[in-house]
Amino acid sequence: MPNKLLNKLLLTSTVLMGATMVQAADCDHRGVLDEKFCDENMDLVADTPKDSSKWRDPSTLVFTYTPVEDPAVYKDAFSDFQKYLSEATGKKVVYYTVHSNAAEVEALRSGRLHIAGFSTGPTGYAVNLGGLVPIAVKGTAESFQGYNLITIARADSAIHEMNDLKGKVVAHTSASSNSGNLAPRALFPALGITPDEDYKVKYSGKHDQSIMGVLSGDYDAAPVASDVYKRMVSAGRVNESDFRIIYTSPRFPTSSFGYAHDLHPDLVAKIKQAFSDFRFPEEMQKTFGGADRFYPVTYKEDWKVIRDIAHASGTAYTKTGLKRLAEADAAKAAKKRAKEAAAAN
Repeated sequence: MPNKLLNKLLLTSTVLMGATMVQAADCDHRGVLDEKFCDENMDLVADTPKDSSKWRDPSTLVFTYTPVEDPAVYKDAFSDFQKYLSEATGKKVVYYTVHSNAAEVEALRSGRLHIAGFSTGPTGYAVNLGGLVPIAVKGTAESFQGYNLITIARADSAIHEMNDLKGKVVAHTSASSNSGNLAPRALFPALGITPDEDYKVKYSGKHDQSIMGVLSGDYDAAPVASDVYKRMVSAGRVNESDFRIIYTSPRFPTSSFGYAHDLHPDLVAKIKQAFSDFRFPEEMQKTFGGADRFYPVTYKEDWKVIRDIAHASGTAYTKTGLKRLAEADAAKAAKKRAKEAAAAN
């Protein structure tokens, strides 16, 4: 190797090492957050950067909502809020459609996403790896909107209780989903049913696909989010009489809404105010099961039960975990494309 190139590589390595050491020395506490972030107030989310030159104040804000069902549905559902957010911040707000939880986390981590709603389970990845600061959940004046893990089977099946799942094919949604995978793995063993041991797990990709798969007979049963199930019933996509609910869990918070940790504090104040003041129009209330506003929450307190479930199920909100999630998402997408191609032929 020529001396000039070697010297260049050594210099680059020294600079990067020095930057890492400065960053480490500049942060007294990081906790479980990625090395990009600091958590000196120990609230479990990334602090605003100390260096004001790192504060971002983009002319256009990018917003999205978790791809739990058809992304197009939620682009329309949040259109009124986008307009309100634009007026409150004085900036253009655009909707960025994502098709997987991993892609949403990566968009936040790379700086392409500024404000977002994340599913309950993937919120941990967004916080630890993407720098999300959760501030709200859909709700009412009294409390945040919650949901339960429910296990459904066809009403005309021989499955009446959890023990009947032994030897069956059960749809889980995705690796990072709280109600669709993590909670079942943490809670079901106490009921005498262990996923992958007592029944065969097949990943459907999404809650609505699990529900439709049970209806069509592709799966014998499925653990899904109760709010998704209720929305599908209310929208007439499925008939409640076609299903039997054999298990209902304790209540969990629904999707979190938050902002990127490095946005300018003045902009953050306007974003927080917009979430606090906005009231859902009638159509939006119907879409979200009667919720009429964003209810304030904190990740440290309100997501504790979710972190406990993740810990119990062996899930770590790390880069390795996110990589596995992305690989699982890619495999599901490929399988879906193959199925669609086969159907077209």
